[in-house]
Amino acid sequence: MSSEEVVKFAQKQGVEFTSEIDLTDRVQVVLSLLAFLAQEEDLLLGFGILDILNDGYGFLRNPDTEDNRDDIYVSQSQIRRFSLRSGDAVAGQVRQPKEKERYYGLTKVEMLNGYDPESAELKERPNFEKLTPIYPDERLTLETDVKPFSTRLIDIFSPIGKGQRSLIVAPPKAGKTILLKEIAKGITENHPKVELFVALIGERPEEVTDMKRSVAGKVFSSNFDEPVEDHCKTAERALTEAKRSVESGKDVVVLLDSLTRLARAHNLNTQSSGRTLSGGMDPLALYPPKQFFGAARNFEEGGSLTIIATCLVDTGSRLDDLIYEEFKGTGNMELHLDRRLSEQRVWPAIEISKSGTRNEANLLDDFSMKQVTLLRRMIALSNSHSDAASDPTALTQKILNALGKTKNNQEFLKVENWIKD
Repeated sequence: MSSEEVVKFAQKQGVEFTSEIDLTDRVQVVLSLLAFLAQEEDLLLGFGILDILNDGYGFLRNPDTEDNRDDIYVSQSQIRRFSLRSGDAVAGQVRQPKEKERYYGLTKVEMLNGYDPESAELKERPNFEKLTPIYPDERLTLETDVKPFSTRLIDIFSPIGKGQRSLIVAPPKAGKTILLKEIAKGITENHPKVELFVALIGERPEEVTDMKRSVAGKVFSSNFDEPVEDHCKTAERALTEAKRSVESGKDVVVLLDSLTRLARAHNLNTQSSGRTLSGGMDPLALYPPKQFFGAARNFEEGGSLTIIATCLVDTGSRLDDLIYEEFKGTGNMELHLDRRLSEQRVWPAIEISKSGTRNEANLLDDFSMKQVTLLRRMIALSNSHSDAASDPTALTQKILNALGKTKNNQEFLKVENWIKD
């Protein structure tokens, strides 16, 4: 049964959907239907995102709050029977806690990721780790209008495809958070069917609030004043939910801010291995962030997971430099922000000569590829004739001026529009 058929069936049953319900979201629609039926039959219904612990049992966590007092216990037998995985969206009948019990218990699974738990779609769902990764071959167009220039520059010089593993390398105060918001807006407007997740690790509380209000996607966050365990769990929750969506054939984009703070959190949270790298980094602490970043891939069977992560440099910390060196080259797209540009208030502060995408020919048409190659040659020639005393913003400012005079990137890519003053 398709999502549209579920909506029609629910409306026939008497379900009235509020404006807050996204009718294209199968989970929200089915959950509204189950809540209506449970109320009709005086049943107690529970819903949450499954978190399976090392002991084999799990809990349904409330996706809208970090308060664990309302978690619902899920037994090992139910997990095995329905092949439940961490990150699954589960709804079902629950019972109240018995004597000496702290949590409600799940007694019957009614919904799993928007489907009947016994349905063929779930019995045939693949395992994320067993899917076949291939190069990104479908571009995520970010350009929306004449502005913002940042997304237009990315589309030209560092295109992002479905399944891209993207690293935004940024010094402090270079505008990486604003850039992430503009990328999120471009994805939402141009690709409404793509699921968007944002993971904010160790962020300032006011920026978390701003991101939640600005981005039309699911935001996972942990503030800088919270324990490092929360930082690690927040990233893990975002990744597991993203994997479950990809297994159902969906295209998912995860924006991570930042990979540096995630690695720092794991360095403090990981039991010491007895070895230490430069800056005090334990080698074992690098594995979880690499697993997170390495999960980005495009799948031959369908579905993709795109991860766009920020990485801090020039902070004065040897540890941060080490983290960047460990992740440099692991992505297939890098976007570098320049401190000199940001200091002169040139936005976006993108250093074009250092930014690029591997196998970009898979994402650009022949005309765009030809013109971008020509532009890069002109930029390289200009850089070779410049000296240390030259203005680093001149070339970027010239490109931004040309972008402002053109309506879209196709018009900009005509060389005469780029070289004229």
